[in-house]
Amino acid sequence: MEFNREGLSDEELVALYEQLLRPRMIEEKMLILLRQNKISKWFSGIGQEAIAVGVAAALQPDEYIFPMHRNLGVFTVRNVPLERLFAQWQGTTGGFTKGRDRSFHFGTHEHHIVGMISHLGPQNGVASGVALAHKLRQEHKVTAVFNGDGGTSEGDFHEAVNLAAVWDLPVIFVIENNGYGLSTPNNQQFKCKSLAAKAPGYGIEGITIDGNNVLEVYKTIRTLAERIREHAAPVIVECMTFRMRGHEEASGTKYVPPSLLAAWKEKDPIDNYEAYLLRENIIGNEDIKAIRERIRKWIDEGLSAFSEPAIEPDTEQELADVYAPVATKAIDPPPGNHPERRFIDAISEGLRQSMERFPELVLMGQDIAEYGGVFKVTDGFLTGFGADRVRNTPLCEAAVVGAALGLSIKGMKAMVEMQFADFVTEGFNQIVNNLAKIHWRWGQNADVVIRMPTGAGTAAGPFHSQSNEAWFFHTPGLKVVYPATPYDAKGLLCAAFEDPNPVMYFEHKYLYRSLTGPVPEDYYTIEIGKARVARSGDDMSIITYGMGVHWASEVVEEMGIDAEIVDLRSLLPWDKETVGESVKKTSRVLILHEDTLTGGIGAELAAWIAEKCFRYLDAPVIRVASLDTPVPFAASLEQNFLPKGRLRAGIRELMKF
Repeated sequence: MEFNREGLSDEELVALYEQLLRPRMIEEKMLILLRQNKISKWFSGIGQEAIAVGVAAALQPDEYIFPMHRNLGVFTVRNVPLERLFAQWQGTTGGFTKGRDRSFHFGTHEHHIVGMISHLGPQNGVASGVALAHKLRQEHKVTAVFNGDGGTSEGDFHEAVNLAAVWDLPVIFVIENNGYGLSTPNNQQFKCKSLAAKAPGYGIEGITIDGNNVLEVYKTIRTLAERIREHAAPVIVECMTFRMRGHEEASGTKYVPPSLLAAWKEKDPIDNYEAYLLRENIIGNEDIKAIRERIRKWIDEGLSAFSEPAIEPDTEQELADVYAPVATKAIDPPPGNHPERRFIDAISEGLRQSMERFPELVLMGQDIAEYGGVFKVTDGFLTGFGADRVRNTPLCEAAVVGAALGLSIKGMKAMVEMQFADFVTEGFNQIVNNLAKIHWRWGQNADVVIRMPTGAGTAAGPFHSQSNEAWFFHTPGLKVVYPATPYDAKGLLCAAFEDPNPVMYFEHKYLYRSLTGPVPEDYYTIEIGKARVARSGDDMSIITYGMGVHWASEVVEEMGIDAEIVDLRSLLPWDKETVGESVKKTSRVLILHEDTLTGGIGAELAAWIAEKCFRYLDAPVIRVASLDTPVPFAASLEQNFLPKGRLRAGIRELMKF
């Protein structure tokens, strides 16, 4: 292994040596503790330390790094307190996640580190979002994000690299190519000879370096970072290395040919660098002993975290930390008569006023700029707010949602428009695993609104008409709103931007241009989590939302039923108090929604009413919903699918009791 020290002092060379030794010696201690059953699991980076150390040492301390399981060197170079790391691994109170997550699944703004989740790939989109924030603020900073060679097969990786390339983002995509994805060799992962060879396909630079040579890693990253800070553009850096232990300790290494392990043992990054320093008389054996003794003492001091008691569960605290606190109260509009607005115009107006209120709010979505979106909600926004804040995206929902989270990490706000709610499946993992859980895991808010044009009635078939709000209703950490009127559409959208939590904002396509109503011209909000009584009555309570409010209003008027209609407006959290009061008042309940019956939100409401309000009921709770089929295309089939035609029968059945 050839080491080129050009431009580096003896002090810098020795400092890098100590930085290499730190993660190795910590790991050696962890493996002992693992055998003593004092820790439960360990993902070893032995043999790969030069990459994490070289990258972290080359970047400025306030530049974000997105490491993975085996990048302990990132944390030690950034001087994360060792006692907190040990507490994190033990799941005790001194860690970064209050015992709620493991390993390096956390972030620390103090040290400008954002850890991964278990799913490989999503960290790349988030890193691109942080880089976008740097670029928009003209901060001249670089973001580095780590990947394993196996993880580059994930769609999230491709989407994020493509997004960074299209937007010229200052991101260094580091690939640790150690030859295996767990036990699967690279020849079963990809056909290309090197992963850096993929870079020209994205129109960016890709280079391959010796990942076991700490000087080559350090100098390469430092040079690239200096250039990218001034001329933003992503780059792929493939670091050739080898993992000397298993994917995690339980995996072992029996799948690796012994000759391969022996060959890479000869390339050990610490042994080779230490031999170089000795050969060049930069350090001596006594220096090595002193450095090792200093690190050993440091590790022993950090082990005090192992004496911490196990966390005592606090249910109230666990529930309270699911959401970030909302600082602002509802903003009431001025009294008086208000002009009529179409549903779509109310959404557009709320979005425009939110852009004016929050100068660092960024809108992202397919065709939302010059074209104004497929439904024209953002028509004219490009002229009013500029291309930095109104951004057309490639077709890469996962990367865009990840980028929105990255903006939030940098203290900005983001909105992502799904062209149709059906397409949210492409970004599902980012939403339910990254956005929804991040505050509960390590206290980071996800200030992201995802607009979801939803619903049937327009003969658009099974892939443009789904009602998929129940998918997110089941996910703690998300908020879900679904307005039924122009007034609520604007107020709830503005409230979503005031809220530091991720909000899924459903807007029914059929209502866009078919429904009008009074909408205040001034900016106002409606508290998320509060239902409204759309119609007062005594005969029964119809609990519904979205299009169901209008179906229910029409049908009960035609039938002459004195029904109370409760419009939930917010589905998560939902207003138990208003629902409960209505049930007590009428003693009969029908739950109506456009979503399919089985597993719909109505099932949870019915269960809650049966559990909490049983003594007030004079009849069983009845649900009316769409058929348990995909949404059909033909108009007659679609109308048969939707619940409106079955609503009368449901009302008549309920009134028999």
